This record gives sequence, structure tokens and C-alpha cells, in this order.
Amino acid sequence: MVKKRILIADDDADILDVLRLTLPEEEYDVVEAHDGQETLDKVYEHPPDLIILDYIMPKLDGRAVCQKLKKDVLLRHLPIIMLTGKGEVKDKVQGLDAGADDYMVKPFEPEELLARIRMVLRRSQIDLDAAPLTRLPGNVSIFNEIERRINSGEKFAVGYVDLDKFKIFNDKYGFTWGDRIIQQTARVIIKAVEEKGSRDDFIGHIGGDDFVIVSSLGNIDAICKQIIQEFERATKKLYKAQDQQKGYIIGKDRQGKNVRAGLISISIGVVTNEQHELRHVAHVAEIGAELKEYAKTKKKSNYVKDKRK
Repeated sequence: MVKKRILIADDDADILDVLRLTLPEEEYDVVEAHDGQETLDKVYEHPPDLIILDYIMPKLDGRAVCQKLKKDVLLRHLPIIMLTGKGEVKDKVQGLDAGADDYMVKPFEPEELLARIRMVLRRSQIDLDAAPLTRLPGNVSIFNEIERRINSGEKFAVGYVDLDKFKIFNDKYGFTWGDRIIQQTARVIIKAVEEKGSRDDFIGHIGGDDFVIVSSLGNIDAICKQIIQEFERATKKLYKAQDQQKGYIIGKDRQGKNVRAGLISISIGVVTNEQHELRHVAHVAEIGAELKEYAKTKKKSNYVKDKRK
């Protein structure tokens, strides 16, 4: 059984001792933080499955930590149990308002805490379809969204987003930096949809470096243009200075041969039902794959829209 990673954040050594003794070692991998800033640092470094967060801590209190995490698109689904002092109703209310999923009053009964931990973790598993790295909806949700649009008879656009030269970057810089590129791409896509799209738009993460956007015919061009612009600016910062200056890296291709690869770019294939009927989800995905491959031949970040009748 894979152990759940729980971050316990409290500046009270006695409470930390109680929490350590309460959480069975065979079920949970326990990590500690002693103030609000350390809590955020450890979450960003390695997101846990759950946080047990004290309301009153140095540097940043539990409410501020909770608010920061819930504003981060990639971390907002992280479950949080807030610990408050006895009878401090205001702290409970403010903690829940900040986004905590549950709360416990100190001193607490260990058995009740374990029950609440299991409950919160169970509840968070409902979102199993979400991609682990980005917490964006996964393949089941993507399929359902496109199918819903097809059945509705409305005009819509689906953008299939893919990174070019990602494998060579991943091999050279390592999986940690590769994950950062993917997370940064997710943030860029989310920002573009929020600013150029509408409330009904959808973003999904197929897996790896593949994403999907479902939007309207009127919004998709502006979304794609902003994604490309923001992606170029954001991802260059993830390269070492010398590689960024050269504009390329030396890596190995799929045959194991040394190749000179340019910096990562982004390609988007846009499928619409503006000119022809889209019959089913597989039909949409097939056209999207063709368009994306054509976009990749441009050797730079760009998007291609299906204009065939």
C-alpha cells in the first residue's frame, strides 16, 4: 500500500508530538513544518496528500497559508484540516472561509482526528480523474465535455496543445524540471482561458505534455495567441543561462543520437465544427492529432485551425 503523505504544521512541539504518535507509520508518511512560510515552502517543494494546519503560527497564520494555497490553481484541491484553540469560534469560521476542508479543536481525541483524516482523504479521492501533476480534469472529463458539446449542437472549438522538443529537455534537465515545464504550461493555459475565454470554457490535461482546451469559435484565436506569447516568455526562465543564450541544447533523439534541439515550443491544433459536422469524440481527436502534427512542422510556437469544409 502506498502511504499518504501528510504535512503537519504547528509551532507547538507538544502538538507535533501528539500528531506524530497519532498517525500510524504504516499508513502515513509524516512531514513537519513549524511556521506558515515553511509550510508553503514544503508544499511547493513536494505537495502532500493532506495538510493538518494550525490556525496560529509565526510568519504566516493558518488562514493566510490556506488562502495562498487555494488561490493556486495547481494546489487548490489539496485538502486541509485546520486546528483551532478551544472555543475560538471566530478562528473556525475564518479558517473555513479561507478554504479549509475541515477543522479540529485542540485538545482533540486522536481517534476522531484519524476518522476526520480518512473522511477528508476519501472525499478528495472523488477527484481521481484529475491529472496528478496539474490537478486539471483528465481523460474521462475531457471525453464527456467534448461529447456534451457535440450533442448540444452548438458551435465550438477544441484546441489540442502539445510541447515540442520536450523529451530532449526532460532527458537533459531531469524529471523535476520537466514537471516544472508542464506545470508552467498549465498555468499559462489557465491564465489565457481566464483572461480571453468565458466561464463555460474547459481545460483538461490528457497526460504528459498534452492538454485540451474547449472554447467558443469567438474566443479560441485570442486564447491560442496568448498561450503562445505567455509560454515563450515563461518557459525560457526555466533554462540555464548559457542554454537560453545559445537558443538550443544538445541532447539525444529517440535513436540515441546526439542532436542540437532548439528551446521548447508549443503547438496547438484547433478543431471546430464551423465548416463541417463533428460526429463523435474520436473524430475530433483524430483531426486534432493531424492538425497538431502539421503545427509541429513550423518549427516554432504556433497554432493551426482546421479550415477544411
